[in-house]
Amino acid sequence: MTDETPATIPGAEPWSHEGGPVGVLVLHGFTGNPSSMRPVAEAVAAAGHGVELPRLPGHGTTVEDLAGTTWADWLAEAEAAYQRLASRSEQVVVVGLSMGGALTAWLGAEHPEVAGLVCINPIVSTPEGMREAVEQVLESGADRMAAIGSDIAKPGVVESSYEETPLRPLLSLFDAASELDGRLSSITSPLLVITSPQDHVVPPENSDLLAQRAAGPVERMTCDRSYHVATLDYDGEAIVAAVLDFVQKVTAAG
Repeated sequence: MTDETPATIPGAEPWSHEGGPVGVLVLHGFTGNPSSMRPVAEAVAAAGHGVELPRLPGHGTTVEDLAGTTWADWLAEAEAAYQRLASRSEQVVVVGLSMGGALTAWLGAEHPEVAGLVCINPIVSTPEGMREAVEQVLESGADRMAAIGSDIAKPGVVESSYEETPLRPLLSLFDAASELDGRLSSITSPLLVITSPQDHVVPPENSDLLAQRAAGPVERMTCDRSYHVATLDYDGEAIVAAVLDFVQKVTAAG
């Protein structure tokens, strides 16, 4: 008998930590897995906070597994993880990278009770021409394109991500980003936007758009030495420090 569920890539497992009255939901990006956000999650846990670091459906297993999923699946898991955390925490902060940043913004628009949001190189709009390019590839009969993961400046550091990008799930991400654009003004929680000016995956203008549209207080941080997967790059430690400071600040009055 074969197991219908693909095996999880070593290091890509979801992670949960009980912690104290503050809980932090940590969300990874498209074609990546929890390993890219593990340094943030572990630092948050070491500071005494609860953590949920889910493995989003189709990620951390096989490209074929991801090909059968959409934004609705990833959002459902992010929402479920949020509810698990909220059920045992007095306050919740959400932190996300790339697509995880989009999920973070979406949850922020849906849950004004969230204490704070951290979006790292988030995608909140469809890059110009990308949808048309992806649709052309699909029309040609191909359903995948080259990898988009592991955009890291630091030598010798490689993200545990897929070597190919399935296109139909990517289109669902573009659909969500287009819809998210109209939801950004519903974000009232304090927001920290962390941006790499040299990002070869998500145009940095996405961060500007998010910062401009959000209705709550916004802070900005720039990672000049890092590329897209900034949590594993030169600025990783600075990001961890900024997240910890932000979590402490936005939950201090609780």
